[in-house]
Amino acid sequence: MLINSGLIFVGLILLFYGGDFLVTGSLRLSRALKISPFIIGATVIGFGTSTPELAVSVMASLHDSGDLALGNIIGSNIANIGLVLGVTALIAPLTIKKQRFADESPPLIIASLLIVVFSWNNYLSMIEGFIMVSLLVVYLWRAFRTKDNIDTPLDESHLFSKYTGTTFQIFLVILGIAMLIIGANWVVEGSTGIARELGVSEWFIGISIVALGTSLPELTSSLIAAKRGHGEMAIGNVFGSNIFNILMVIGTASLIKPLSIREEIYTDLIYATTLTCLLILLIRMGHVINKRDGLILSVCYGSYIGLKGTGLL
Repeated sequence: MLINSGLIFVGLILLFYGGDFLVTGSLRLSRALKISPFIIGATVIGFGTSTPELAVSVMASLHDSGDLALGNIIGSNIANIGLVLGVTALIAPLTIKKQRFADESPPLIIASLLIVVFSWNNYLSMIEGFIMVSLLVVYLWRAFRTKDNIDTPLDESHLFSKYTGTTFQIFLVILGIAMLIIGANWVVEGSTGIARELGVSEWFIGISIVALGTSLPELTSSLIAAKRGHGEMAIGNVFGSNIFNILMVIGTASLIKPLSIREEIYTDLIYATTLTCLLILLIRMGHVINKRDGLILSVCYGSYIGLKGTGLL
């Protein structure tokens, strides 16, 4: 148990500093490139925090495990909205500009509906994968073509405040992503080891510790961004991560090899899409995700886990 406790401790340290480096580097890149924190959150951070899902789904595709490839993404997207944004909003309100929301919510809605349409027949073809990857290219082009005047203050007391070059900020972003992924893996490994030593069931470990672990990079970076007053970056992180999960991860996995799904996935697809629509509705009501909204999203995530656990969903 001592080794597992050490893994958790070191993993949490890596998560904290990895999130700190990622948010700091991303904010400075947004200023240097004149791109809003939301877009940086939706692209740079969204891509970085989706790399574990990409690895899992591609390997699942190569091993003819279409259920794992798609289930990994559906579960991750539900966790991103219900857990990541829910918990983050309980700690600090997340505000997004009205025009930014109007511009950036359609890609999330389109991607969420697209995966429902494409996978409803329990099969994702290489052509559908090509369409999704192509839409990802369009999404990235659209995201980076608009320049903004960024006036958000930076933390000049940061450890690397003296290093202002763009190249170093890119290095800081990559380092932060790597630390987040390694830290999350070590936290999951340590927690799983302790749970097994205490006799906790494998099923409970899977739906709690492992499920939480895959969302720790998004959760950590969103919490740090929100605490620094960059709510748009936290929202952008989840928007972008969910879009990347669908268009990049599932698109790439099915482009490499068609995905055949044997499990009943309809209820999960509907739940994920409904939760996405709920998020859009909550933001649209006031262009802020407050503590009440955070509680609603958190309850939705807890209900999903509970319903799956009891076999009602």
